[in-house]
Amino acid sequence: MAPGGEVNLETVNTNGKINGKVHYSNGHKTNGTHHKYGHDLDWRSSWWESFEETPLYAAVWTYLGYGLLVLVGHIRDFMRNIGIESQKSCTEPKLPGFVPLYQSWESFYTRNLYRRIRDCWNRPICSVAGEYMDVMERKTYDNGWNFELTDKSQRVMNFGSYNYLGFSENKGPCKDAVEIVTSQYGITSGGSRQELGYLDIHKELDDLVAQYLGVEAAMTVPMGFATNSMNMPCLVSKGCLIFSDELNHASLVLGSRLTGATIKTYKHNDMEDLEKKLKQAVVHGQPRTHRPWKKILIVVEGVWSMEGSVVCLPEVLRLKKKYKAYIYLDEAHSIGAMGPRGRGVVDYFGIDPRDIDIMMGTFTKSFGSAGGYIGGTRKLINHLRCNSHAAVYSPSMPPPVAQQIISSMKIIMGKDGTGEGLRRVQQLKTNIRYFRRRLHELGYIIYGNRDSPVVPLLIYYPARAGCFSRECLKRGLGTVVVGFPATPIIESRARFCLSAAHTREMVDKALDIIDEVGTLLKLKYSRMEVPQWCEDDKNANVPIH
Repeated sequence: MAPGGEVNLETVNTNGKINGKVHYSNGHKTNGTHHKYGHDLDWRSSWWESFEETPLYAAVWTYLGYGLLVLVGHIRDFMRNIGIESQKSCTEPKLPGFVPLYQSWESFYTRNLYRRIRDCWNRPICSVAGEYMDVMERKTYDNGWNFELTDKSQRVMNFGSYNYLGFSENKGPCKDAVEIVTSQYGITSGGSRQELGYLDIHKELDDLVAQYLGVEAAMTVPMGFATNSMNMPCLVSKGCLIFSDELNHASLVLGSRLTGATIKTYKHNDMEDLEKKLKQAVVHGQPRTHRPWKKILIVVEGVWSMEGSVVCLPEVLRLKKKYKAYIYLDEAHSIGAMGPRGRGVVDYFGIDPRDIDIMMGTFTKSFGSAGGYIGGTRKLINHLRCNSHAAVYSPSMPPPVAQQIISSMKIIMGKDGTGEGLRRVQQLKTNIRYFRRRLHELGYIIYGNRDSPVVPLLIYYPARAGCFSRECLKRGLGTVVVGFPATPIIESRARFCLSAAHTREMVDKALDIIDEVGTLLKLKYSRMEVPQWCEDDKNANVPIH
């Protein structure tokens, strides 16, 4: 727990990582409460996150369920090897003298466990991924080995796509501007930033992003994943130290590994653990030589996409200054979706953007487009423009994609002369608070921060995860279910993503479907009291930031 914080175990506390009952739950440690610098409310009193402990019976039965599936899988593999059952998957060639081509456990898991509920993923759609979408019907005649498309589709509410501000649409001012740019520039730049691929529209986008973030300069990249993996190696190298949150995205993990720096993970959003390891790094230095580290880089996300948690940025900033480290902030899921102006967690906490050394984000979630950005000082951005593989080898962003970002960003900033951008930001916040409050009242275990647009609903059992997805789709609700290995083995979940495009009627209908399916599958595991903020929001009828 953060210094000076107090935990009241008798009531639901607005403390950072607890639910009023336990200090530790599912590996998520209480680390204090949260800030809002520059706001009237103190961040410690306005912060609330929940990671309720997994019920013992759910954990036991989940482990038993996986154990049974593994046992049956081994029996069926044996039957396939001796020819009793036909082999329908691509298996290890087993060539003499060659090392194994596949990783055995991953192949086994895909073949015997994932295949059983494979219909819940990779569903093709044939419409705009807006508030509604058309899901194409698939049929399997061999128990999930292969799928065939039919000529049918189903219109469902979309609570699974990253469309936080509702800019994934095929009408309106963004679409009109993109049409004009497509006619003027075509669909590709035809080169990298350093080889005649940097157009005036890219310069306009870079300058606008820098203005939006409140930093000196910015550089845009055509792929969000590559924004991390291709730029991080330009920032740190051998002799440097990276502290990475244990739940950071794969792009951050890959980017960190490509740097050649030493990597140490710390417990998720746990400031005590981070400070302890920072202190050890500063005191002991590099292994064997004990020389000081060249640089220490703290890598965090604004909103974690599987947990729905929000980074304790004020505390990270305090540790950065105390131990003379640098911060790399990935705002893929928070930019546009957090803060009173939609400027991400920096805006949410009222922090000066100049205090963040490297600001990263993507355009796929809140802007209805593609690609990513790096923002910071002009010196930093000039260094990346000259040395980043994303600038040297990758084609620059397609002009229509860049225009979609420009148009949506100007709307958010109010440069279109309307209040539509702020209306969407406020609508998203309203939908998030209302949706989370209702789920708590219905008795579900919900992870994450009350202001996070990512809402994980814990299911635990792998079979029920598949059933939840199918039953929701059958009733007209499209959502995402996630299980091992993307989550811990006993924490399978449904992940809802709220959007400003969702109306109150849509949210109520989705909640009715979730309530019906959850009752059918007996998913209401929560034993905690309804959080106090839910009662406050309900009485006020308006979420308070």
